Amino acid sequence: MTFKLTLNEEKLEQFQTLTAIDAHTEGEPLRIILDGYPDVPGDTILAKRRYLQEHLDHYRQALMFEPRGHADMYGALLTEPTTENSDFGILFMHNEGYSSMCGHGIIAAVTIAVEYCNLEVEAGEIRTIGIDAPAGKITAFARRDINGKLEVSFDNVESFVEVCDQQVDVPGFGLVKYDIAYGGAYYAYVDADAIEVDCSPSNVEQLISLGRDIKHAVMSAYDLKHPSEEDLGFLYGTIFTSKNTDKPSSHSRHVCIFADGEVDRSPTGTGVSARIALLHHKGQVSNDDAITIESIIGSSMDVGISAELEFAGKRAVIPRVAGTAFITGVNRFLIDEQDPLKYGFLIR
Repeated sequence: MTFKLTLNEEKLEQFQTLTAIDAHTEGEPLRIILDGYPDVPGDTILAKRRYLQEHLDHYRQALMFEPRGHADMYGALLTEPTTENSDFGILFMHNEGYSSMCGHGIIAAVTIAVEYCNLEVEAGEIRTIGIDAPAGKITAFARRDINGKLEVSFDNVESFVEVCDQQVDVPGFGLVKYDIAYGGAYYAYVDADAIEVDCSPSNVEQLISLGRDIKHAVMSAYDLKHPSEEDLGFLYGTIFTSKNTDKPSSHSRHVCIFADGEVDRSPTGTGVSARIALLHHKGQVSNDDAITIESIIGSSMDVGISAELEFAGKRAVIPRVAGTAFITGVNRFLIDEQDPLKYGFLIR
């Protein structure tokens, strides 16, 4: 017979409490914070993000870092909407700070809000959900079929190519050819097959190390400036692409190394958005094409083009991305003021 402990709830009242729902989208974690954060002032979602950075960053560390999280943890804080016709705002966080946009986070947040919280979608209904993200307005679609199964997709922000066919000397490796494209965040795209780098989980250490080195080399060699918002002008990560996929129907595989060496378990929602813009720019897909892109673990996202337009003098597209998310737990985290490690630590 198992010995059972009875929790003394009164003893827990002395601690600060943070409540979260944990989920994953195609394998990539998302911790959605439900309660425990102080109010986040700001008239825009970017102003709210700056407030988090300047005043509340210890909460990010407490929830993303060990022992409550890990080096590859990812989180989201929902806020009241900051633009007209939006349902809510969203701020993303990870081991290094706060990202501008996150596709897997959008899919997970909408799934959780509809399946387990207070956004209702009836069988046979498609609900359009407006979301204020730092990169801009996101339009998500929650469709429940007649059998009750939920499908989630979203139209991303204007996505475009920054530069193609550049080369950079990566210390300890040599010359690497890259493209830069934007899909809510900027990525350097590298053909892993061309440089003979394996994009399987067994090679994750090289992928992390090389991805970091390429990111830093490109940052030193190329000065990024977003055409409309200074806060968005930074290189978020390196995406290795490969034609070696688990399924013949998949277009390619992505391995995204972002923030401070995080490895995305999904194909990366912003990454597939920028990739469809890149492929469209090179004439390798048309407006009618939808492709499937795999992740390092073989999970996948579908991406196509919802619209083609001009953005700040650049040829751009609106990508439509679809994926699947699942709940993994509901957590009540406690912060003990006597704990010297109360705000966490990281060991990579």
